[in-house]
Amino acid sequence: MAGLIRKEDIDEVRARTDIREIIEGYVSLKSAGIGTFKGLCPFHDERTPSFNVRPQVGSYHCFGCGESGDVYSFVMAMEHTSFVETVERLAARIGYTLHYEGGKPGDRYEAGMRRRLLDAHKIATEFFERNLYSPDAQEAQRFLGARGFDPAATRKFGVGYAPRGWDHLLKHLRSQGFTDEELKATGMFSEGNRGLYDRFRGRIIWPIRTIAGETIGFGARRLFDDDQGPKYLNTPETQLYKKSQVLYGIDLAKRDMTKTKQVVIVEGYTDVMAAHLAGITTAVATCGTAFGPGHIKMVRRMITDDGSGGEIIFTFDGDAAGQKAAMAAFQEDQRFVAQTFVAVAENGMDPCDLRLHKGDAAVRSLIASRRPLFEFAIDSTLVKYDLATLEGRVLAMRAIAPIIAGIKDRDLRPAYMRKVSGQLGLELDEIQRAVAYAQNHPKLSRIQQAEATAAPRYERLNEGPQGVPGAPGYAGIQGAVHADAPYDPAYDAPPPEDHVAPSAYAGQNAAAHPPSSIQPAVPQPEATAPAVEEFLTPDPRDPVARLEKAALEIALQYPELISVEQWRNLAIVQFRYRTHREVAAGIIHAATVMAPTPGIEWINCVRSGAVEGVHPAIAELAVSPLPVSSDEYLPNFVTGALNALFEQQIARQKSDLMMRLEQLSANPDDEEFEAVQRQLLELEMRRRQLSTQRG
Repeated sequence: MAGLIRKEDIDEVRARTDIREIIEGYVSLKSAGIGTFKGLCPFHDERTPSFNVRPQVGSYHCFGCGESGDVYSFVMAMEHTSFVETVERLAARIGYTLHYEGGKPGDRYEAGMRRRLLDAHKIATEFFERNLYSPDAQEAQRFLGARGFDPAATRKFGVGYAPRGWDHLLKHLRSQGFTDEELKATGMFSEGNRGLYDRFRGRIIWPIRTIAGETIGFGARRLFDDDQGPKYLNTPETQLYKKSQVLYGIDLAKRDMTKTKQVVIVEGYTDVMAAHLAGITTAVATCGTAFGPGHIKMVRRMITDDGSGGEIIFTFDGDAAGQKAAMAAFQEDQRFVAQTFVAVAENGMDPCDLRLHKGDAAVRSLIASRRPLFEFAIDSTLVKYDLATLEGRVLAMRAIAPIIAGIKDRDLRPAYMRKVSGQLGLELDEIQRAVAYAQNHPKLSRIQQAEATAAPRYERLNEGPQGVPGAPGYAGIQGAVHADAPYDPAYDAPPPEDHVAPSAYAGQNAAAHPPSSIQPAVPQPEATAPAVEEFLTPDPRDPVARLEKAALEIALQYPELISVEQWRNLAIVQFRYRTHREVAAGIIHAATVMAPTPGIEWINCVRSGAVEGVHPAIAELAVSPLPVSSDEYLPNFVTGALNALFEQQIARQKSDLMMRLEQLSANPDDEEFEAVQRQLLELEMRRRQLSTQRG
């Protein structure tokens, strides 16, 4: 055993690691308010960004699927690493030396299997690269040179050569200390009666890397006629390599993909190389499989496919196989919000051949000449029918109508209906009726059917006892606060009629000392709570829920802006919803054990003082964007939001006291009657003071 990593080191690595920088290796993020960034969620497929990251507190939360956590949980989910592997990996990234407790000293740097597999791939990549420049690799050098790739180009892409023979790589990795169990798990070896042997022999090698640049597999091309294997041979599915989730060249293309919101999908390794060398630096390719849902999800995250623009350009050979691939891509078109295009060279050449025969400018011109994918689909569909006959033209119209109905830009549909009317020699109104029918009777794919029946997570959470769905939960709820104004008094609306008011305000005479000695409010008796009080999302239609939520967001994100007096008042607030009460308990706990300072340590301290059932809510509230446009408005917002909550609490207490005063009205000379009147006067003076502070 390697022993346990010291907690202090775990906290230090977390604090020193920029969670935004880590997440941007997988997701394109945009500013979404003060200190908050937003992008498409990497954990589920979505069209509108709901994945929020708040670097200051080191947390992320998706308002669509509910996933949340810190930098460790994100890397573990993305890379399928254990906790120890994740800490070690992030520590190595920032050059931090970890300390271990327990275990044998010699074992303390022992890594998990995934780390070992990555190390093996790294060593194998270096091995293949060295061999490309050896005398035995002349055939590989001729092949690459004949396709216009010089040594500088091959080094940029890490191209290598697997020497002929059965155990060159096997011996090399064994000499580096790898066991046969580890070597089998890499996918770089096959197994026969005599044991392991090299999978790649006498082939050109392309390393297949993750977005982060780590090699997880290889693609290999046959060079010699006596090689009876397939022309292209890839790493099989392994713990690291999932062909439906990798794109060759993504490590080199990711930055420009994010910057330009463009991705060019080509068909092969040499096409990616040629495109990049020609200046098309957003080119990527699939690895031994068709472009499918897993690849789409990856691309959409990288270009932030949320309707704000973007281009997905497919390049295909001009042969029948290329047309078939283009039509297969069109079947996935509706998964994208961005516009999809296809680029096919007139002579049917792929980007590699085009660059070789006509130069870099020809590759750039190919991409510039792209045409909408739906237009390509229309033309490809028309050629399948005999347009010389009326029957053929009608069948073609029926086949094309769903394509026109699916054009994302509705303003283009009338123009294409007129065009098709001319091509088919049919009346425009016939085409219009066919398109309208296709719109009203869409043929859903299996995936679309599944998506249509899947209710959003927070709608399911909010279903009441009778199965009546409530409004969505925290997702997108900003409260009712104007971006640049003090808190809106409209939040002080009375509670719903069926709400049972809790007992009078507790802890009126809180001790006058700083937050370190704050005492939480006395919890409500369970008798006033619902029969089953689960940790459900508070109803955002309730103004009190919005008040409470805004106050908790402030306390989690900007605790340093809360004054001592405000902390005292917050500690005695009687929160209506159990979720809010438990989160507040964690906040007050944190305020009693440490100085209220924003950051990861503060959030972790809050979590430690709250029941586990509200940890997801803490993560969500900690990253929710506040409706404030700049830092200069924050103090006013904090004061207004907190005072609005405090005023609501005073109104609740006054209501209870007025009821008691009514009960005592028969004997107005009673001492208790006078005491209640004094309390009401004090509460009114306090309410006016808070109202004045809110402006």
